[in-house]
Amino acid sequence: MKHARVAYNGLIQDAVEVNNGIKLHDGRIVKETDVTWLPPVEPQTVFTLGLNFADHAAELSFKEAPKDPLVFLKGPNTFIGHRGETYRPSDVTFMHYECELAVVIGKTAKNVKKEDAYDYVRGYTVANDYALRDYLENYYRPNLRVKNRDTCTPIGPWLVDKEDIEDPMNLKLRTTVNGKIVQEGTTADMIFSVPILIEYLSGFMTLNPGDIILTGTPKGSVDTKVGDEVITEIEGVGKLVNTIVGEETFQVN
Repeated sequence: MKHARVAYNGLIQDAVEVNNGIKLHDGRIVKETDVTWLPPVEPQTVFTLGLNFADHAAELSFKEAPKDPLVFLKGPNTFIGHRGETYRPSDVTFMHYECELAVVIGKTAKNVKKEDAYDYVRGYTVANDYALRDYLENYYRPNLRVKNRDTCTPIGPWLVDKEDIEDPMNLKLRTTVNGKIVQEGTTADMIFSVPILIEYLSGFMTLNPGDIILTGTPKGSVDTKVGDEVITEIEGVGKLVNTIVGEETFQVN
């Protein structure tokens, strides 16, 4: 089943996908365009993978992929929902999308073996983890200014139950900008798979329900401009729509 969180007539409601729209928790069926989309889960601790696709590492001029997962944390300020607007600062020269499979943890996990990892997954959603490359430093730095900007991580629209995704390590990823395909890949090309990441993270810290793992992106980094419509899509999981706006739209104090 596909689950969502939306705002409708001033109320935040859980919702599910139905044939003729979305069904709200109170039973009403409305059109997808009638609601304000929120992140499908309220993010707790969010882990973001850097350089988890070899082709993307090469694209960024890294000669070798990491030997261990390269992980940094992301704050809740970054997340917005489907059909949201992402602010591009006027002084940035290169800001690109990153289509990523987001793994949502469903129950407390500590010292989990990779063979059991999927038992701790609640489901999957789509994330678009924008990067402001002007501020990229050495790969071992946390890169807060690259990855922790307000509104720069659209996520959604749906949280898809894990039972509905037969093989999360064999899903096609695609990004379009203004209708043009600019990025294609597959989760099969991850350096560190979902089970390996859960084993690695839970080996030194406790994972809790609502924690999210953003698993990295394949090559295809193209600069985006104000006014661009960016759609990140993952096979079987969903199609996430986002628009880039500038200072004239996004009032920054």
